[in-house]
Amino acid sequence: MRKKVLFCATVDYHFNAFHLPYLKWFKEQGWEVHVAASGKMELPYVNRKYDIPIHRSPFKRKNLDAYNELKTIIEKNQYNIIHCHTPIGGVLTRLAARKARNEGTKVIYTAHGFHFCKNAPILNWLIYYPIEKWLAKYTDCLITINEEDFVLAVNHQFKANKIAHIHGVGVNTEQFTPVNKEDKLKLRVKYHYDNDAFLLFYAAEFNKNKNQQMIIEALALIKEQIPNTKLIFAGDGPLLEDSKKLAIKLKVAEMIDFLGYRKDVELLLKMSDLAVASSLREGLPVNIMEAMACGLPVIATDNRGHRELISDSNNGWLISNDSIQLSEKIAILAVNKALRDQFGSQSRHIIVSKYSLLKILEEKSIMYKEVMDEMEENQWAIH
Repeated sequence: MRKKVLFCATVDYHFNAFHLPYLKWFKEQGWEVHVAASGKMELPYVNRKYDIPIHRSPFKRKNLDAYNELKTIIEKNQYNIIHCHTPIGGVLTRLAARKARNEGTKVIYTAHGFHFCKNAPILNWLIYYPIEKWLAKYTDCLITINEEDFVLAVNHQFKANKIAHIHGVGVNTEQFTPVNKEDKLKLRVKYHYDNDAFLLFYAAEFNKNKNQQMIIEALALIKEQIPNTKLIFAGDGPLLEDSKKLAIKLKVAEMIDFLGYRKDVELLLKMSDLAVASSLREGLPVNIMEAMACGLPVIATDNRGHRELISDSNNGWLISNDSIQLSEKIAILAVNKALRDQFGSQSRHIIVSKYSLLKILEEKSIMYKEVMDEMEENQWAIH
């Protein structure tokens, strides 16, 4: 009988953005691959896809419906492995899979950055910590994507059968790669940027956590000092219009391009000079890994995800949530190409050595095979 795996998350574009290589891996092993998430996106390497009404907010009635649908799907299909992602997707799936797990299904959960962490609001600890700790006992393998979360789960004695640290979802280092001076110039011509412009880039949803307003404030502080600076934002979100209004208020609107949602981030990175990131909380940010793979220096706020990737004064700088500090660091790199090149070279080295797609696929395949071996041992024990 063909083995089956179910991948679950809150929304389906999570898989399109981060997990296609792992869906493909299971397919290549001869497994039947199912996905359950909210959305109607078609995904490759998938035998069956379920559109279920999971909502990001834990307090929505739809999540009860999603739980019941998941329970039915799991009981009907008798999966060998279930791998769930995202906070709400992880909660609902592990609850729905309790009976199946008692019957031999292995349940894996990847925590893409615990909502409770160092310097997180106390409310996050009150709500998310007890839920994650309780659900750990229904988890065969809890995967963390940064060292801080791994240590937290171990030290707080989360009762998962196994706790593992895997370095994120990986970056395609053949796609995201530095370009030479000539190709960079061609890209700037294509996108209508001057060759001598100093291009800053940040790809992120416009929300409270991503904190783009801090970067806009920093740009306003150096608009006279570094007038050829251009700030490029890629992304949509609830605070996009507020950010545009702030740019107008601070008289830097002409220095900022709000590009909205983009599918050409790879090319935008390759023509840029510096990646900036202002988020308050991160697990292990793919946008920064992609920028580093393209050989860019990084200036980012000091949080656990950024600390994992940025070695201060080695491939960039970690800063506090302070527009003045950010503006000072931008000004240094704007006039020091040698330092930009030095930082950028180290960025590329860090990604290739630890975070490339091939390395993460190797890490995950080892973990999956361990789970499969354990599954086979349990089946022999039953028979």
